[in-house]
Amino acid sequence: MEGYIALLIPLAPFIMVCFIVWTKHQRKLAELQMQNTAERAALNASTTTALEDRVRVLERIVTDKGYDVATQIEALRDARKVDAVLESRKTDAS
Repeated sequence: MEGYIALLIPLAPFIMVCFIVWTKHQRKLAELQMQNTAERAALNASTTTALEDRVRVLERIVTDKGYDVATQIEALRDARKVDAVLESRKTDAS
């Protein structure tokens, strides 16, 4: 036991310096992680705000009395069918 204490006494300053360096490193890592988290939170907040604005616009469009969503969807489907038929005729003609 006395041999260990005699060995640790001269090594104590080196161990303390290593501990101080490790502590500073851990503090720097924690600061970087907090900064990264804050940046992510700001980015998520701006993205969420943009999405909420888009949903509000869509809600206004859908709830507008003069807007017939079903008719618009069917018109798009019919246009796609016509486009598909025209494309198949072009392919057959080639």
